[in-house]
Amino acid sequence: MANAHVGRKQPGARPMNPQTMDDPEPATRHWPNPLATAEYDRSPKLTVGERSAIQAWLKKRVLGQWSRFEYRTQEREQLLRLMKPIEDALAIIGSEAAAPNDAMMVLLRECLLLNRTYWGWKEQHWAKVLGRTTHDFFDRNKRKVATGVRVDIAAIAYLHNWFTSYSTLASTHRKSLANRIFGSASVASAIERLTTPLVRWGYRIDPKYMKLFVSSVLLVNRSPRLEDLNPEILEFYRAEGSNVERRYYYAISKVLANQGILEQPLERAPPRTKQIESIHIGVADEWCGWIERWTQTTTIETRRGHRTTLYKVGRWLAAHHPEIVSPAQWTRTVAAEFVSAMAKLRVGQYVAPAAPHPRAGEAVKASTIAGLICQVRGFFYDCQEWGWIERSFDPGRSFAIPQSIRAKLGPKPRVIADDLWARLLWAGLNLEKSDVPRANSSGLLFDVEYIRAIAVVWLFAALRNNEIRRLRLGCIRWQPMDSGKGPPICLLDVPDHKTGNCYTKPVDPAVGEAIEAWQAIRPVQPAYPDPKTGDLVQFLFQFRAIPMANGFINVRLIPILCRKAGIPDHDVRGKLTSHRARATIASQLFNSEEPMTLSELQEWLGHRSPHSTQHYVKITPTKLAKAYTDAGYFERNARVVKVLIDRDQMKNPQEGVPWLHYDLGHGWCSFEFFDRCPHRMACARCDFYIPKASSRGQLLEAKDNVDHFLKAIPVTAEEQQAADGDRIAIDRLLARLDDEPTPSGPTPAELRQKAQKTSRKRVTRNST
Repeated sequence: MANAHVGRKQPGARPMNPQTMDDPEPATRHWPNPLATAEYDRSPKLTVGERSAIQAWLKKRVLGQWSRFEYRTQEREQLLRLMKPIEDALAIIGSEAAAPNDAMMVLLRECLLLNRTYWGWKEQHWAKVLGRTTHDFFDRNKRKVATGVRVDIAAIAYLHNWFTSYSTLASTHRKSLANRIFGSASVASAIERLTTPLVRWGYRIDPKYMKLFVSSVLLVNRSPRLEDLNPEILEFYRAEGSNVERRYYYAISKVLANQGILEQPLERAPPRTKQIESIHIGVADEWCGWIERWTQTTTIETRRGHRTTLYKVGRWLAAHHPEIVSPAQWTRTVAAEFVSAMAKLRVGQYVAPAAPHPRAGEAVKASTIAGLICQVRGFFYDCQEWGWIERSFDPGRSFAIPQSIRAKLGPKPRVIADDLWARLLWAGLNLEKSDVPRANSSGLLFDVEYIRAIAVVWLFAALRNNEIRRLRLGCIRWQPMDSGKGPPICLLDVPDHKTGNCYTKPVDPAVGEAIEAWQAIRPVQPAYPDPKTGDLVQFLFQFRAIPMANGFINVRLIPILCRKAGIPDHDVRGKLTSHRARATIASQLFNSEEPMTLSELQEWLGHRSPHSTQHYVKITPTKLAKAYTDAGYFERNARVVKVLIDRDQMKNPQEGVPWLHYDLGHGWCSFEFFDRCPHRMACARCDFYIPKASSRGQLLEAKDNVDHFLKAIPVTAEEQQAADGDRIAIDRLLARLDDEPTPSGPTPAELRQKAQKTSRKRVTRNST
């Protein structure tokens, strides 16, 4: 926190008035104000005698030095009721001014100007008396007052509760005022009680600012005891303060909560620029009431996202059914119309007024539409189950996801490319101090061991963001191998997660080494409630008394790694996010040379069902190509045939003489498009067939200028079985091709009939 104010407005430079808060509950006071019960004449108007006495004093100035006045007994008696409160206060706090009487003279002069005593002054006039700055105070009094008078007057007004806007005082005056009122020992004790735990938790505290902010709170709370602190005052200062003040007051609240003074720390500091929530714009008031009622009743963790969706539904109603302002008015027809409209939803439709979205007009992803419909379905289920509305239709059927949307859903893991992932791994393992962002001149914002441990866990453990945030201190264990040989196994204890209970998984030793390096220097931290289980635990990634922020990996870690690796923070699949590492690691383990099975991967990822695991696993094209090759698809569906090419015929072609011949084993086929012939595996011996035993076949094999080649011919499963010698398959193939024309024209049946006729003629001729 040190030097965090560089380049910003000095804290405390604007007026603040905690008295304007909405009736804060008063804290029990244990610090007794010495003047709280004093009896004074609090009449607001000056008497004639008092005015005369003050005027007489003002005329007796010697060389303009008010501190040289000498009071006469008669004048003192006339002004006793005005002087007594001031003298009593100065007697308690003591005056640090060079001329103690200056405070008296300034206040009496202001009484004369207003014709009213101190008890009748308004807050605005006290602000004018003290001035916004010391320079203003001296100008108002024509620089005829001593140094320290302004603090004296502020202390007097504080003890009598005449003035409460102490933030208008300069920082040095506020610190001095607190010391004067409560005693320097009491203020120092309060600061010590707050500073010591913060330093132990890892904060870098600037003593100057800690004293200023603590003094301011003690003054407004009107007690030096931290136990008396009103949390609403602390919240007011934090909410309205500068960035420096917000961080300090938030840190102070964590110490007070740890010491049991506050029930819980303040919420994280809100944005510096206040933004008016525009989510209600364009939505009927009654529908807004239903949404807020449901949001405050439901217990689901994602209710904020559901709330945004329901407001989007409200804008759709305002555009198409302005008469419907309650879920009780919905019917099956309206629900069907809504589902149909959502199926055609475009980016930027039915959203709160804001800057144009860069993807405005594009179609919304199917997964987004499905989630939106499911959220609305759950809203109506709850309204019916809780008895808020009658069950006039079934939300499960009326808000069913359309088939056109459901068909687009399925596992689509956004895996990071291997080359980019390898560079991120290198960056995470080689992080240095120069890679870690700095907090101005005060040093590193986080220890490099802290950043490196988170990076290595993210890069190797395949955990969800919430699981990384909630890892416990001491979550790493080293277990020897069963055989006793080799390095020990590094085991990581994963806390309860969204789909199951805690479990243990083996991880790379680099994870254990990085975590142990961080644990060795991790500052002692207070126990923090686990948001999922409610247990008070010591989180591994807890620093400055708070766990790792929800967006730390996306907002801080990934940009650091990308800069270190020299790669962009996005790829063709979108922005690099914390959850993409989980899909990348799962896919790499599934596609490795010795891959994990789906059931093993399911256990390692902590999934309840293999269906969830499938959403993280993507088979790489390389593995798919290898599997395809190993399956031998082409070999299973092709036969290698010997081919003879007559080069003489190719050089000097003769009409009717073929140049290409396919070896059928028992003969040659001279049909040039043999691979397209339906009878290639069961030759019908058409006119293109040349028997090997014939003189023509023997002459072909005896030719010198013939090239021999092998050619793969695709075959069907039936032809494959026939080629393998399956007699039934052969008969089935022959029967199917019996009426299929051959390349020469006739069918096998016609060729058989022709052969039979020729055979009978030969028999008849031979018998005669």
